[in-house]
Amino acid sequence: MIERREFIAASAVALLMPQLARAQTPGVTDTEIKIGNSFAYSGPASSFATHAKTAAAYFKMINDQGGIAGRKLNFISYDDAASPPRAIEQVRKLVEQDEVAVLFNTFGTAANSATVRYVNEKKIPQLFVYSGADKFSDPKTYPWTLGWQPSYRTEGQIYAKYIRAEKPNAKIGILFQNDDFGKDYVAGVRDVLGASADSMLKTAAHELTDASIDSQLLQLQSAGIDYLISATGPKHAALAIRKNAEAATRPLHIVTNVSTSVASVLTPAGLDRSVGLISSSYLKDPTDVVWADDAGMKEWRAFMAKHYPEGDLKDINNLIGYCFAFTLVKVLQACGRDFTRENILKQATNMNNVTVPGLLPGITLNTSSSNYRPIRQLQLTRFDGKSWVRFGQIIKGADL
Repeated sequence: MIERREFIAASAVALLMPQLARAQTPGVTDTEIKIGNSFAYSGPASSFATHAKTAAAYFKMINDQGGIAGRKLNFISYDDAASPPRAIEQVRKLVEQDEVAVLFNTFGTAANSATVRYVNEKKIPQLFVYSGADKFSDPKTYPWTLGWQPSYRTEGQIYAKYIRAEKPNAKIGILFQNDDFGKDYVAGVRDVLGASADSMLKTAAHELTDASIDSQLLQLQSAGIDYLISATGPKHAALAIRKNAEAATRPLHIVTNVSTSVASVLTPAGLDRSVGLISSSYLKDPTDVVWADDAGMKEWRAFMAKHYPEGDLKDINNLIGYCFAFTLVKVLQACGRDFTRENILKQATNMNNVTVPGLLPGITLNTSSSNYRPIRQLQLTRFDGKSWVRFGQIIKGADL
């Protein structure tokens, strides 16, 4: 009889183990899932804040629809002003005081660089950081962290693949910002050129604080380059566009997709000087009439009208924030009823051709335990003097 009681007790404990494990997962109860976020609501990057506000509105919509597996999403978001020291403070608060289940869409390369080691030591899923730095897509070094947007390295690979297809023996010059951002593009081009990089590639670095990049451009042009890639931020991209247009032998100019703003980059550089520029895109342009009847964009516009009416439909950050939040919800839905941190990470790193309303046709999300780059495809665009026009086929980055 004693043996039977012991068997029954042991069986009951075994049956309760999954529930006990779930109950012990920080940030998860029978009624909520805590999602932590640190973003630039103030400071020099505060124009991006609408991105996080869109995500908050999306999670509220999901809650209004009943949540996920009967649980409401508790989105806890703090201002870090894009300051690394403040980001460390806010992320620690989210992890140690708020005890969030997952970190989502934390902002910026510098801030995430300051927190990524701590987050991985704590084994907190840090999903879809808002940075294209390739180091946030490295499962060996940071197994709990992954990005969302195409990495700068992937973008560099795609430009190199395009150039090689157009002119296999072309000489390529890269003007790059001397930091993680600029160096990722150089690495991406080298990935594709391989052993030919030393003979085909010429690089020139500049510092973020440099007032001029004239000497670097002259150095590249004197090497007889056929293509110029400006792996720089918007300010220096505008300077490069203007200076390259004045060159006696004008190389075809490629600018990164962070420097494609007609208002803040091309207009200061001169729209006439910008004609023929090449860049890339992975998102539908909210201002392009070609998407007026697109089902995904109609869905986004309806969401904005009902849940975030103060958001600007012309601001692509509102579309990006929607796409990021859409993806996290897909991941949480894939968890079933197992919201352990391990399972959340497992689902985020096992996405297979996930379609997202704001992505260009043919571009889907794909991840695996060895590849943390969800978007590895881009479509090239060319500036015609008024707007960016897509051309060619979708190009995939190199497999590393």
